Amino acid sequence: MKKSVMLLLSVLLLPIAVVGDEVKVSDVESEFSIYKVIKATKELKQSINIGFSNLTGNTETMNLNGKYTMAVNRSGYKDRPLEIMFDASAFVSENNDVKDNEEYSANFALEQSIVDKWLTYASIHWLRNKFKNYDNKSSFAVGLGKEIYNDGQHKFKARAGFAYNVQQFTNDQPDEEFMSFNQYMEYTNKLNKISDLYVKLGAFENFEDFSNDYELLVVAGFNFAVAQDISLILEAELNYDNLPPVGFEKTDTKTIVRVGYNF
Repeated sequence: MKKSVMLLLSVLLLPIAVVGDEVKVSDVESEFSIYKVIKATKELKQSINIGFSNLTGNTETMNLNGKYTMAVNRSGYKDRPLEIMFDASAFVSENNDVKDNEEYSANFALEQSIVDKWLTYASIHWLRNKFKNYDNKSSFAVGLGKEIYNDGQHKFKARAGFAYNVQQFTNDQPDEEFMSFNQYMEYTNKLNKISDLYVKLGAFENFEDFSNDYELLVVAGFNFAVAQDISLILEAELNYDNLPPVGFEKTDTKTIVRVGYNF
């Protein structure tokens, strides 16, 4: 079942890549970092993004969202690049003085280049969303990855690793602590000097119930410059949780439009 879902999601993403090539519009673990909108350099690079999003699943609403991203490269193992990344985001909406969506997340990651395009990483992720029944959803992950292909225009990278997870719920459902196996695949297409297409697939599997307790993540979008230091991001996200908190939906989607200031 899980393989079938992953195959279906991959097929669904193919038309997105084709449309991106035709339209020519303008660097994941969401679990790692949904997507690096700015590239790490030796100087600190930061981005502040504000926009709107449409959500379906456990929340059916149009809401405001904001995101902060930073990335920087430092000299690490044997003077090879050590990339440091952090992002934080918020989704909030309110109707008639009643909140109908409120989500906060933060991700911190270290990515160390080692040899022959191989890399190792460590990351911390945190999420709070009572509309998905999560008072605290945290994970602490380590793993290996490799840049499989990079010709300057197309880049494909894969990662796999292990994570210790803590899930605390807003209702009376017992808290959970468990180990998981995480996998991520990222593809980037530099369409032209000002625009990029990106696609990410992710999978998360609980070691205690490998065949039933798993999550799938798909992220696809465009990032393009509209002026100096100003960018526009169009993004779609699908998250499937085969064993969600009791009484909650398995599938959530986000369609996001953000304007970003890079500095």
